[in-house]
Amino acid sequence: MTGPITILIAEDQRMMRSALTTLLDLEVDLTVIGGVERGDEVLAAATRLRPDIVLLDIELPGGSGLDVITPILQAVPGCDVVVVTTFGRPGYLARALAAGARGFLVKDDPVERLAAAIRRVRAGERVVDPHLAAEALGVSTSPLTDREADVLRASDAGATIADIAEELSLSPSTVRNYLSDAIGKLGVRNRVEAFTAARDRGWL
Repeated sequence: MTGPITILIAEDQRMMRSALTTLLDLEVDLTVIGGVERGDEVLAAATRLRPDIVLLDIELPGGSGLDVITPILQAVPGCDVVVVTTFGRPGYLARALAAGARGFLVKDDPVERLAAAIRRVRAGERVVDPHLAAEALGVSTSPLTDREADVLRASDAGATIADIAEELSLSPSTVRNYLSDAIGKLGVRNRVEAFTAARDRGWL
């Protein structure tokens, strides 16, 4: 007889992690074997515990959950990643699926739906929140050039023009030009809004 599906939960909110653990452990064919709260802890925990499923939040201290999907899949062959997040953005969905995630669900879903999704993923299916999937179909192609996207990425977390210029080996005036072009194309007021708009549409 095949054993239960083993699960590692990466979730920074302790109450949420505890609730998920309790509710999933009530399912006879599921068992939670570990939990972490930081993005930089997920890979080590997955490598050590070898779970069948990693339930992965996106916004984690110590690094984005999106950045560890591919490393997890490389380090633990046969493991599947299911993203469970508050941030149901088409851009996040696109990045998660491109990195190899087999599921993308929002935290509003009842635990019964999550349990069913875990079983379907282990059966070889891809499971995506239907409302988010429909929204993602409406996302258009990025108007940004590769260099404009690079500059916007580098502008995250309050980087100055000088910081961006140094990171990308560009002059400050060139950085300003790229940012100005990106802001104009996206129809926003500043680079913070430009970064958010491009990220949410999956263009970064």
